[in-house]
Amino acid sequence: MTSTIRFTALGAPLLVLFYGIMRFVDGLDGDRGNGLAWDVGHTAFFVAFVLYAVLAVHMHRLVPVAARWQRALRDVALGGALVGTAAFLWVTLTDLFPAIDVELPDVAQAVLPALFVLGMVTLLAQLAAARRLPVWSPVLVLVGFLAISVELDTLPFAAVVILCGLVPLTASRRPVRRPARATRP
Repeated sequence: MTSTIRFTALGAPLLVLFYGIMRFVDGLDGDRGNGLAWDVGHTAFFVAFVLYAVLAVHMHRLVPVAARWQRALRDVALGGALVGTAAFLWVTLTDLFPAIDVELPDVAQAVLPALFVLGMVTLLAQLAAARRLPVWSPVLVLVGFLAISVELDTLPFAAVVILCGLVPLTASRRPVRRPARATRP
């Protein structure tokens, strides 16, 4: 894997972990809102999603395609990941700068982040199907993002789960090979 993939696969979830910690720190006074911890945490979250977008583009390049439907799935997954990333970036930007008073419609706030997760997990699943990642990698990433969608207070835990799912992208090793089936004489 390339150094860009290694950097983004580690950096993005670590920044989400940092955001989760800052979110906790920000709430210690009983109020979450504008302040140093809020701003630093949201900035980390913003940068994390820029890194996730870069990671999606690089994973897209690694997915081997043997058929048209595989190419289409890979391309649609990248599109979903990037559109979802744009939604996360916009919402984070409006949190950081309340003067930007243009919110995404409620339906977009619900659907677009799901596109990000589906896109990323699909790219990871295609890499797992090509034996370039272990099967559990996309599963852990999905579990991590589902945890965040259920409860934002799980951000630190979820970030660690996502990190564990992305760690195989940081290894400079040969593709994962499943053992061949034994044939009967």
